[in-house]
Amino acid sequence: MVEHQGKTYRVADAHAHIYPGKIAEKATANVGHFYGIPMDEVGLPHVLSEVGGAAGIDRFLVCSVATKVEQVSSINHFIAEKCEKYPAFLGLGAWHQDVGDIEGTLDEIEALGLRGIKLHPDFQEFQIDDPKMLPVYEACTRRGLIVLFHTGDKRMDYSSPRRLAHVLEKQPDFCCIAAHLGGYTEWDDARAVLSGTNVYIDTSSSLFAVSPEDARRSIAHFGIEKTMFGTDFPMWEPKEELERFFALGYGEAENRAMLYGNFARLFGLEE
Repeated sequence: MVEHQGKTYRVADAHAHIYPGKIAEKATANVGHFYGIPMDEVGLPHVLSEVGGAAGIDRFLVCSVATKVEQVSSINHFIAEKCEKYPAFLGLGAWHQDVGDIEGTLDEIEALGLRGIKLHPDFQEFQIDDPKMLPVYEACTRRGLIVLFHTGDKRMDYSSPRRLAHVLEKQPDFCCIAAHLGGYTEWDDARAVLSGTNVYIDTSSSLFAVSPEDARRSIAHFGIEKTMFGTDFPMWEPKEELERFFALGYGEAENRAMLYGNFARLFGLEE
């Protein structure tokens, strides 16, 4: 629970990364190097639980990215194991564009209790609208699995909001989360091209870079009811991200929706 201006809020972090202990420091450092951002924490499950819990966060959507197809199953078992160990965790499976057995891999993801998949097209070097990914999105939609995309980066084209828009033109029922207010460093483009009743966004790795006015503009475009709070841990400290969120100046009802209610509804949790 988090207190703000005399009100108490439940909070879910809709975007957090965790890694096995033997690679956590290297993986965290590599992410920081890629974005040119110093990392204050290490993406270890117990650190997320401790630091996030101290900030008052109740639930965490945890994930990791597979840069090789051979990593998919082991990452998914790791995520599932940590979700069992930490009841506050809700897990997304890893995926890779070279997965051959789509249905079999999704069967395993569901059997492990994972709630969807996480894709980072920039790290994985595939385009969101690559035709071979369309059956994956179709299968996830059919199964009620959520797809969380890293979206946007002006330095490359893999995760462009326009590419996600192409997918939504072909699959309007596709339910996904376009992270980083719809497109990291491409917030204007995201507002211009992305829309849809099943497109959610999170606030992760954006509030440090955009003005409160621009953040509110993006949230208004996608809708309060489609926006979720996220930290992108270990990129950012949960406490600082909550301060940035509250600085947007929303009222109690809007805060409750974005901090927990929308997350609970999307993933079928008690509100």
